[in-house]
Amino acid sequence: MFDDLRNPDGKLKLAVPRGALLGEVLDLLDQVGIETAEVRGDSRSLVFDGGSLILVTMRPSDVPTYVSAGAADVGITGKDVLLEQGDRPVYELVDLGIGPCRMVLATQKGDVAPTEHQRRLGMMKIATKYKRIAERYFEEQGRQVELVEVKGSIELAPLVGLADGIVDLVATGRTLAENNLEVREEILSSTGRLVANRVSYRIRREEVDDLAARLRQVVSVASGES
Repeated sequence: MFDDLRNPDGKLKLAVPRGALLGEVLDLLDQVGIETAEVRGDSRSLVFDGGSLILVTMRPSDVPTYVSAGAADVGITGKDVLLEQGDRPVYELVDLGIGPCRMVLATQKGDVAPTEHQRRLGMMKIATKYKRIAERYFEEQGRQVELVEVKGSIELAPLVGLADGIVDLVATGRTLAENNLEVREEILSSTGRLVANRVSYRIRREEVDDLAARLRQVVSVASGES
């Protein structure tokens, strides 16, 4: 069924993010006529026939890797992922408006403000999964911090003394509150984006632009734009 996955003359391959974005992504794809029933099922497969294109499911953080390498022609992932992996060149085509969240600097409730902490001690220790974004943010502000890269439950770091604060992605802020943390500074906002491989966009531009236009129309209607 999928013998033509590496065939440039076959169907477009769309990298679809599993996890929090998956439901919203599939809803959008339904609205532009792409079949998602197989993905919504209980199959353990990672590759699905979406009718007009092939759906390849993966972690959101892997989407830029597959798209930039040409293993997928187009993909959907968060703006935060694209910024963190800026060394993986892709074309960003559409802000889909899904999965809205914020990248923030948070510390324990009751702590002094981060800027005051730095004034007193000279440097803060910040735990994060987003080292490049954090580095860029603090460098642009001329603030010195020591970054500690953490892969798991980042909220734990300030609670046990590993770090003075965290830079992390939040949606509702509930997890922060449950761990006695509060937002001190907002670094950026993030939503899901449609991206394309540069070569695919050049040689299959009509197909890619058609998909982008259909998604853009759905997003426009949903947001109330004309």
